[in-house]
Amino acid sequence: MPSEVLQTPWQTAAILIGRLIFAAVFLMAVAFKFMDMGATAGYIAAAGFPFPLFLAWCAALLEIVLVLCFLTGAFFSQAALVAGAYVLFLGFAFHGPSHWAGNQAEFGFFVDHFTFLAGLLFAAVHGPGRVLALNRAFARS
Repeated sequence: MPSEVLQTPWQTAAILIGRLIFAAVFLMAVAFKFMDMGATAGYIAAAGFPFPLFLAWCAALLEIVLVLCFLTGAFFSQAALVAGAYVLFLGFAFHGPSHWAGNQAEFGFFVDHFTFLAGLLFAAVHGPGRVLALNRAFARS
């Protein structure tokens, strides 16, 4: 049986704060969707995607699942990888190179998705930590 590496209090705090930040970002996103699902569908339609209302609801459901995974630590690494793929998709679909000519701020939004992706990949590798994680057996040392 491998020996467990002890987690210092500051590491525990940093991991829990990171999990809360990930959850908060997706909670805000889903809250805005529920406040005006029509506006979200319009944004999706403006990007050229079919079935925008259906896709808006799919995004909302995915974001709810991600919030639950980040808060509880359940399926944390898998959720972080799915969230990373989702964030990468959103970056290209809604802020990619075709948007830069019309608005230079879009490039900044695009790059921000990669910093978020980096954090999600790091979290996926290191897991939810040893405190307040439902699936500790799956957490990586």
